[in-house]
Amino acid sequence: MYVAVKGGEAAIRNAHSLLADRRRGDRSVPALRLDQIVEQLALGVDRVMAEGSLYDRELAALAMKQARGDMIEAIFLVRAYRTTLPRFGYTRPLDTAAMKVERRVSATYKDLPGGQLLGPTFDYTHRLLDPALAGDAPQDEPMQREPETASMPRVSDLLGEEGLIEADGAVPAGAPVADITREPLEFPLERDARLQALARGDEGFLLALAYSTQRGYARTHPFVGEIRIGEAELELDVPELDFPVPLGSIRVTECQMVNQFKGSSKAPPQFTRGYGLVFGQSERKAMAMALCDRALRAAEFGEDIVAPAQDEEFVISHSDNVQATGFVEHLKLPHYVDFQAELELVRRMRAEFEAGQRDDLREAAE
Repeated sequence: MYVAVKGGEAAIRNAHSLLADRRRGDRSVPALRLDQIVEQLALGVDRVMAEGSLYDRELAALAMKQARGDMIEAIFLVRAYRTTLPRFGYTRPLDTAAMKVERRVSATYKDLPGGQLLGPTFDYTHRLLDPALAGDAPQDEPMQREPETASMPRVSDLLGEEGLIEADGAVPAGAPVADITREPLEFPLERDARLQALARGDEGFLLALAYSTQRGYARTHPFVGEIRIGEAELELDVPELDFPVPLGSIRVTECQMVNQFKGSSKAPPQFTRGYGLVFGQSERKAMAMALCDRALRAAEFGEDIVAPAQDEEFVISHSDNVQATGFVEHLKLPHYVDFQAELELVRRMRAEFEAGQRDDLREAAE
């Protein structure tokens, strides 16, 4: 046993060395710098921050580099680092209505107060590879454009003025807010905890569930009320001061989904809401989150739970890619004792089965 352990340690050290060598790659190619990753692979950095639950672009870039571009491994690294950080307090609720908007689109109103801002998006690009990006093309002059600060009322507020959409959820002052990074999940969840879990859930998993709701596997008919991307300011209340202290701003993507609702004996016909908010520019994730949020509110509206996207325990228990990765990839680790026990059991059962067949043949011959 001692020899096996020592042999395993040596193999692991060699694997680490080989990993570092492969990570660096061809030495004739310049090594990637973190600022290059932050500036030129920004959407990947945003995903690592969002699903890693830590807003730090440089650390997210470092994790991407260390993970050789494996996004889930990078998210795992960021989560692990996050657990070492102390908790100093909680900021005030983020006022996304006051964000400096860079992109703002609505699929419900063509002309709305504040206008539509397309911003940086792939939505209107041709999906054709651009050979110019493969070489050292001449550098274009950077665009100088300040984020929009004009008043932009929410689409949901416009509908709310006519009483055509459910009231936005209000949290009583001083009410405790869930923190799923500090407290274990207990089903059923309150909506704040559920939204936290969705915010750091795997984008691909949530996208598949959101897609399923549009194909009839949940009771939704969604419209994108509004998507906003921009900078929102963080403020912290300090007990010794009678005013909030600004900590800086973070880039977020917010999606408010408008869904149909026929009403009930207690509620008039009106639209309902689905909500998504994530770090960085990640509107696909924010939209998927909003669709899943609405689907998971089925019980709240007295709707039948008939689809996977409406099953809270199923969705939340399987949305975390770090947990999912650990559970799947642990199968690569040694299971020698377990397998040998099952192997011996199968051999014994097989021998008993074959002995029974021989007895049956003997009885049939007699």
